[in-house]
Amino acid sequence: MFIFHLSEHLVATLLLVAVGFVGVWLAERWLGGSPTPVLFILVVAALLRVLLLPLPPSLSDDVNRYVWDGQVLDAGLNPYVLPPDDPELTPLRNELWEGLPHRDVATVYPPLAEILFAFSAALPASILTLKTALVLLDLGSCSLLLMLARRWRYPPERVLWYAWNPLVTVEIAGMGHVDALGVALVILTTFLLALPTRRIVTGTLAAAGAVLAKLVPLLALPVWARQSGRSRVFLAGALAVTLAGLLPVVMTSGGIPPGLVEYGVSWEFNGPVFEPLWRALDRIDLRDGVEKGLDRLKDQTGNHDFWNHFYPFNYPQFWAKLLLSIGLLPTLIWAWRTDDTARSMRRVFGSVIVFSATVYPWYALWVLPWAALNRHVAWLALSALLFLSYLPRFLDVPLYPWIHALIWLPFAALMLARRRWSTR
Repeated sequence: MFIFHLSEHLVATLLLVAVGFVGVWLAERWLGGSPTPVLFILVVAALLRVLLLPLPPSLSDDVNRYVWDGQVLDAGLNPYVLPPDDPELTPLRNELWEGLPHRDVATVYPPLAEILFAFSAALPASILTLKTALVLLDLGSCSLLLMLARRWRYPPERVLWYAWNPLVTVEIAGMGHVDALGVALVILTTFLLALPTRRIVTGTLAAAGAVLAKLVPLLALPVWARQSGRSRVFLAGALAVTLAGLLPVVMTSGGIPPGLVEYGVSWEFNGPVFEPLWRALDRIDLRDGVEKGLDRLKDQTGNHDFWNHFYPFNYPQFWAKLLLSIGLLPTLIWAWRTDDTARSMRRVFGSVIVFSATVYPWYALWVLPWAALNRHVAWLALSALLFLSYLPRFLDVPLYPWIHALIWLPFAALMLARRRWSTR
């Protein structure tokens, strides 16, 4: 059926998404300037998600991997050291296993996410159960965002850009991405610390939970520490709980989980700066220059074994990732020093996206709550443009340069225009 297979009707899907974004824009204009019925916003948000729940994971099959990880955990085995193709997991192989992506890579998901996977896998209709849980978490995010908007005196209709956003509804209710769990805990932490009597203890637990759901909120800890008014206490508590949650994973994996290492080293897709940067480094033949430098160091020091360790990392994609990691630090410091919490959170998660080598459409879920409150046009437009990144996979067209340019050049132009307008 047409509605159940978005990937088979991708052009029509993109047109419907465009209509959805126009609808959000019209609804915001209609509700603006008048008392906004909060219940109406939440009811429509719930309806949109319920309508998309029956969709199979046709644009992304990550939810199949979530349920598989849950089945491995329920069997008393360790998904951090056993990739799906491991012979030890042969008794678990089923129809779900046959369609899994990256079966040679162990899981990359933190322990709180894995607990949710295990819970869902133990119940009937596991994929639908997991998607329903994520939808409920996401509706909680919408409710908390409305309360934050009221507390911070933002127009409540701005929350529509998250609550009714087609990217949010498709990627969570339709495709079932676990990012909904992390985003909900991020918003919950921010809300608890925004209350008149800051809930530092519960805020600390929520912050640690966010990191244990997906590691990226670790970069938001300085923002929350500043918001809490008791920076050292908050940071010490959040890091202690996080380390306690990660310790069993590190111990059973013998260090950093191999799947996470594989992701950091090998995953590359649609990075806004990464894609042109590594190609530029390749064009100037950086690899040859570095290799000659390593050869010279070997001759000068006589320590061949030590310098030989660096040769496998001498390729343009690695150098691009290293440069982007260095460039990320000053932008994070700038974000952490921003007084406005919503703006600071937007800059933290936005910086991660801009400097990342991998940007799937659902990664925008992290920045959208704060972009919605700030009504940041560039990020809101990007949430629509990121749907174009599905074209290379399903229509057999290359991502770079034209699809990449269609996504990121309008975003860059809107960022520059906003910057110029705000400066003037």
